[in-house]
Amino acid sequence: MKIGFLGFGNMAQALTDGLLRSGKVAPDEVAACARNWEKLCRNAGLRGIRPLESAAQVADFADVLVVAVKPRQVEEVLTPLRGRLAGKILLSVAAGFTFDRYEAILAPGTHHISTIPNTPVSVCEGIVVCERRHSLTADEWQAVRALLGGVGMVVEIDTPLLAVAGTVCGCAPAFVAMFIEALGDAAVKHGIPRDEAYRMVSQMVVGTGRLQLESGTHPAVMKDAVCSPGGTTIVGVAELERHAFRAAVIDAVDAIEGK
Repeated sequence: MKIGFLGFGNMAQALTDGLLRSGKVAPDEVAACARNWEKLCRNAGLRGIRPLESAAQVADFADVLVVAVKPRQVEEVLTPLRGRLAGKILLSVAAGFTFDRYEAILAPGTHHISTIPNTPVSVCEGIVVCERRHSLTADEWQAVRALLGGVGMVVEIDTPLLAVAGTVCGCAPAFVAMFIEALGDAAVKHGIPRDEAYRMVSQMVVGTGRLQLESGTHPAVMKDAVCSPGGTTIVGVAELERHAFRAAVIDAVDAIEGK
């Protein structure tokens, strides 16, 4: 299955890295185009994929065409390609472009699906939120699901909830990175070397997430399991609550949704 990227920014590069790492595709099965030719060649060369000069060349090359340009550029890029998309799968990672918006600009019968991946797809530990409404055949959907499943968890979401799912999964890596940095700073403050602090904190985040996924335990129960009566953890939890830790996280999501 040949994959073509229209646009090769951070998300396209992360998805490419994950697909190559997963073994789902080989470098010679991936091509991309972008407005900045020199930057494209440099980023493509790092991964061994093909840089192509035009969107038309990418469309002709690919079985799965990934729309990875900025949302405001989607219509401009896709309109000239309308006649080249028959028999292909159009997979969007453009934020805010849902099924109905694509139906308005694509030729009737074009097979397309809108998704929101997050950056951890680059190490095959991501989430790809997929709009439940799409125009893929059953076989095409299974092929796409298998492809994306190589880079992380695939979750289907109804259209009205797609934006908030994208916020929680796509924006929150920045929140988690801030938490890792802050907890790392606390460790450094108390004498742990910075490199070790970040490694320890990052593994703690990975391990806690894995424990919740595999056990299905409610996060509050997991928290309570660490908080012994009169112990140290509950002191830290109380301090976080005093500073409205949970409210700040919820407010951050609300702010993005209200943007």
